[in-house]
Amino acid sequence: MTVSTVTAGVAATAATVTLLVLGWFTRARRQSYPLYGYAGLGILLVAELLLFRRVEPVTTYFTPIAWTSYLLVVDAAVFALRGRSRLRSPEASGPREFASLAVWSVPLWLIFEAYNWHLQNWMYVGLPEALWQQALGSIWSFATIVPALFETTDLLLALGLFEKASARGWRFWLGRHNIMVVVGILCLSVPLSVPTEWAAYLFALVWLGFIFLLEPVNLARGHDSLLRDVWQDRGQRLYCLMTAGLICGLLWEFWNYWAGGRWVYIFPILQDWRVFEMPLPGYLGFPFFALEFFAMYHFAAGEVGRLRKPQPAPRKK
Repeated sequence: MTVSTVTAGVAATAATVTLLVLGWFTRARRQSYPLYGYAGLGILLVAELLLFRRVEPVTTYFTPIAWTSYLLVVDAAVFALRGRSRLRSPEASGPREFASLAVWSVPLWLIFEAYNWHLQNWMYVGLPEALWQQALGSIWSFATIVPALFETTDLLLALGLFEKASARGWRFWLGRHNIMVVVGILCLSVPLSVPTEWAAYLFALVWLGFIFLLEPVNLARGHDSLLRDVWQDRGQRLYCLMTAGLICGLLWEFWNYWAGGRWVYIFPILQDWRVFEMPLPGYLGFPFFALEFFAMYHFAAGEVGRLRKPQPAPRKK
């Protein structure tokens, strides 16, 4: 990777963070910024310092440390703007949902790891030798993925981004739910049905497949669904979620680049056009990656919630 591409990535990351901070300062706040947000910021700054001094175990576990800190910082900002957040809510359901996001994040991401065994799009380097240490770092890192996407979306919503956005551009899919399911099945099955040398080019289908497959199911089953937002012509959450995917993608690649335990991309597309470790076109996938995790999480959590609901007692004859 050339220095210029790293510089461009750092500049883009700095500009993104600057815009978020400026947006936060220009919005009216309902509460003071809580202490755990400052703690998260302090942990992140110390971790950055120790990383560049190559101090272990921070160097190896930098990615999950950075994302845990990020979650504290962003959740605190949401609380200051809204007066409530996923970690700090008058109802116990808020923290419980946050825990649900973290727990579900691990198996949901492992689905993509399973795809990667065949597609061979990325690999991990710099991992500790002990399996338990690898498992600790992996589970910790994977548990931050869905919370990061949802917390960032919460922040963008609290900042009023896309407040009056319409969803009319997506109405083509309304009433075509059977077609969506078929497209989703094809997107998820075709990459697994061809040899690896071909499948390596098809990961974009996997980033789209669960959206097509699960969004109609979520709508039909009464789970939270972006199709319902489209039906009601409410585009704010849709676009905030996609923007959150892009922001998180940029931060994932930014923090990953210097970490000791990190991933590298090995798919055979535009490897000479990388920003950090990610080939430049790959960043276009992050907005849809966020939509996919939204659909997957609400399907999984929604179905488990239905199973846990007490069933009505049968009527006596």
